[in-house]
Amino acid sequence: MRIAHSAWQPPVAPHRCLLHDTFMTAQTKALFVHLLTATGAVFAMLAMLEAVQGDWAMMYVWLVVAFAVDGIDGPLARRYDVKSNAPQFDGVLMDLIIDYLTYVFIPAYALYASGLMDGWSGWVAIILITFASAMYFADTRMKTRDYSFSGFPGCWNIAVLVLFATEPPWAVSLIVVAVLTVLMFVPVKFIHPVRTARWRALSLPVTFLWVALAAWAAALEFDLPGVAHWALMASSLYLFLAGAVQQLLHGPEG
Repeated sequence: MRIAHSAWQPPVAPHRCLLHDTFMTAQTKALFVHLLTATGAVFAMLAMLEAVQGDWAMMYVWLVVAFAVDGIDGPLARRYDVKSNAPQFDGVLMDLIIDYLTYVFIPAYALYASGLMDGWSGWVAIILITFASAMYFADTRMKTRDYSFSGFPGCWNIAVLVLFATEPPWAVSLIVVAVLTVLMFVPVKFIHPVRTARWRALSLPVTFLWVALAAWAAALEFDLPGVAHWALMASSLYLFLAGAVQQLLHGPEG
C-alpha cells in the first residue's frame, strides 16, 4: 500500500527578530527615556564650561539643547510609563535636578559674571534666584490641576536670555529679578507649554518659535535683527503671561 505524500507541512513558527525582542521591550524603552533625560546633565556641564570661559553664546546653545530635551522627555516618559516600566530610577527627581542646573543655577551665574549685574546688584540677584528657586522646586504645591504652574516656575533661562538680548540698565534687571522672585510665591498661573491643555495649539508653536529664536540669538551674539528681536520678546511675553490671562478669564483652575 502506497501512502500518498501529503501537502501538509508542519506549522512554521512566526519570524521573530531577536534584536527587537531584546532591545524593544517596554522596560528598555522606558530606560532609554531616563537615559535621554540624563543627557540634560551633560548639556548643563557643557553650558557651564562655556559660561566659565565667558562664551555666553555657546552657553546658551547648550541651554537651548537642554531645554529641547526637557520638552521631549516628558511626553516620552508618559507614553512609555517609566514609573511602571523603569521604577528603579526616579525620573521626576532627575528632571528637577537638571532643571535647577539649566533653568536656575547657570543662568544666575551668567547674569552675574557677564557684567549685566555685577557688584552688589549681582550678588543680590544670584542670592535671590538660587535661594528662592530651591524653595520653589521643593514646593509640593507648584503644579495646578490643569498641569500649569502656581507661581513663576523658575524659568530664569528665558528671563536671562531676554536680559542678554536687551541689555537694560542694572537697576531694571534688578527690578525684573525681584518681581519674578516674588511671583514664585504668588498664586498666579504660568502655563506648561506641553501639558497645559488650554491654548496648547498656540502654546506649542510659540514655544518652538522661542527655541528657534533663542538659538538664533545665541548664534548672533544676542544681536537679532529687528523683526526677530521683537518676535523673541513677544514669544517670551506670551510664555510668561498666558497662564495669568487664562486665570483671569477662566479662574485659578481653568
